[in-house]
Amino acid sequence: MAVIHRTFLKPGKLELLTSWLPTRPWYRGGAAGPELAKAGGFRLDDPDGAVGIEFMVVTDVSGAEPVTYLVPLTYRDAPLDGAEHALVGTAEHGVLGRRWVYDGCHDPVLVTELLALVEGTAQAQDQNVSDTPAPDVSRSRSGEAPLAPDLGRVPADDRDGTDLPLSQGTTLRVRRLLRPAPDGAPVLPPGAIGHVAAPWNLPDGTRTKGLIAVLHSGRGTEE
Repeated sequence: MAVIHRTFLKPGKLELLTSWLPTRPWYRGGAAGPELAKAGGFRLDDPDGAVGIEFMVVTDVSGAEPVTYLVPLTYRDAPLDGAEHALVGTAEHGVLGRRWVYDGCHDPVLVTELLALVEGTAQAQDQNVSDTPAPDVSRSRSGEAPLAPDLGRVPADDRDGTDLPLSQGTTLRVRRLLRPAPDGAPVLPPGAIGHVAAPWNLPDGTRTKGLIAVLHSGRGTEE
């Protein structure tokens, strides 16, 4: 079970993301860079206890309208081989020392645990409290065939999200631009066979919920 340490991280997560987000194809903020605030999120546990896994939600108010992003992150105590393109940055942790922070959609540990969440064999955890489930994170899955990454294909980023290619022709679409579901009740797009939905806070302080990942039976296109 992951332990949440009450200590410092330098630079902080929002500082790292302020530099990194403008380099992403889904960035919609102002030319001078984002103005970020934490809006929500949750964690997953690495069964081996080696990698920190966080699904962070941040809102950017630098543009004409606020934009909310999902940023899956992993925290490691050494560089991940072959993942230089996915490095968000490095930071000093007050307890754990230097941490390498990665875009988790390109980290196999996060992908494996996200698939376990979709399948119902992993439990979302509170973002800020150790050993505490996050009951507002919901999921579904139709079918029983195990989900596994397609090792012959790599995750693909585009202007709205990231497609994680899976075995048996399925795709898990991770939404980077988050949109509130009508009345807080997420509706799956046509062809979806599973999902993960999570809550976050809007700029006015109200709580909402929306889809963060959608499992498709094909190579994953959405509305």
